[in-house]
Formats: sequence, C-alpha cells, structure tokens
Amino acid sequence: MAKNDYHVVVYQILSYLYDCLRNGKAVEGVKISDKSDLFTVNKRYWEYIITNMYKSGLIEGIYIVQIDGGLLVSQLDEATITPAGIEFLADNSFRAKATEFFKDVKSMVPFI
Repeated sequence: MAKNDYHVVVYQILSYLYDCLRNGKAVEGVKISDKSDLFTVNKRYWEYIITNMYKSGLIEGIYIVQIDGGLLVSQLDEATITPAGIEFLADNSFRAKATEFFKDVKSMVPFI
C-alpha cells in the first residue's frame, strides 16, 4: 500500500476531520486540499478522492460543481466527517493494514 493509495488518503482526511470534531477545532481546508502536507496527490486524483468521499457519504459540508471540464471544490473549511466516515475509521481490517504500512499512527496522521 503506497502513501498515495486511495484508502490511505481517505483515512488521513477522515482522521483529520474526526480529530477536529472531537476536539472542537475549526477545520483548516488547506489540510485536506490537493495542496495538503498530510499527503501528496495530483489535483485530478484529489478531485476523484474528495468527490467519492462526498458521494459515499463519508464527508459533508463541501460544495462540488463541474465547470469547464473540471471540478470546483469549495467550502473545505466547512467539511465535516459523517457517522459513516467515523465507521470507516473504525474498520479494524483497514486500520491494521494502514498501521502496518505506516508502522505507527504518528507518521500517518502527524497532526495528532
């Protein structure tokens, strides 16, 4: 599993949003954007990931509109993890794989 694997990036975004929710912190949209320092992905791949997270009901609060053959994703500061997103984080089989890959949670979610 690579650092830019779909499930790894989803896990990192959801972990950040869940941490913000639990600790009453405001979401910094740049931390979950394609310019994030939590993960390195190209813009098109990031758009695919964030769109599917939204469509799958893992996150809410963002706004996605298709324009000129591309996507405009806005309101990242308003992003929130949903109960389905929390369940995704709690999936022990994925957590075990992700933890094995990163060797420790600190390298996977450095903001904790």
